Amino acid sequence: MEKLSRHQHYDSGTSEAMLLFSPTMFLAAVCLFMASAVSSETVTACVDFNNPYYLECESGVINVKSVFYGRANTVICSEGRPPHQLSNTECSQPGTVNFLKDRCNGRKACEISLNDIIHPDPCQGIYKYLQTNFTCVPAVHVIVCEHSYAHLTCDKGEAIFVLGANYGRQVTTICHASRPPGQVQNVYCSNPTQIVARRCNWQKNCTIFANNLVFGDPCFGTFKYLELSYVCLNPLSG
Repeated sequence: MEKLSRHQHYDSGTSEAMLLFSPTMFLAAVCLFMASAVSSETVTACVDFNNPYYLECESGVINVKSVFYGRANTVICSEGRPPHQLSNTECSQPGTVNFLKDRCNGRKACEISLNDIIHPDPCQGIYKYLQTNFTCVPAVHVIVCEHSYAHLTCDKGEAIFVLGANYGRQVTTICHASRPPGQVQNVYCSNPTQIVARRCNWQKNCTIFANNLVFGDPCFGTFKYLELSYVCLNPLSG
């Protein structure tokens, strides 16, 4: 089923358009909200370049907490492996947590190719695994097709906090109606972006246009969409 733009109408000129909360209070509210996440999961996968690495939330959206790629013990992903491939238990790849946060935060499902994180090899000859701990956070999940507007809105006294945003294409079944196959086949078009957060955080209402002029063009010739998730927080509560 085609996922269409959400169109909500509001008066952006109201004096409540920007809520001037202190950064300390706002961040405290974010931490309290994250602590109330609906579930916490850990996904571990042995290195297999033929199969993608997959995270998914049945309820809510992904919020990556920690990521490990390498080897920290001789037990995980050890079956059928010779001892010399398990001997280095102080092997880890730096930067993987930021990579997965950029790719997955704020999405209901996220698919990662291990080829994107294996370089440079943190320990040649050692059989490695990828392990991610994440929570599923209740949030407003919005998908708008290219050339459409995304509308973010919160109730009085609340402020928008963007959990994640991505402009590109990662599946063929979103924003595909009436499009030729060549415009929706590239599902390796991912452009995590902080533009939505910079424009919309701390506001009551925010509208952003999903097009290449705003976000750049991560894959020429592909019809793209903007996927984002946000929460409405009341920093004054608690």
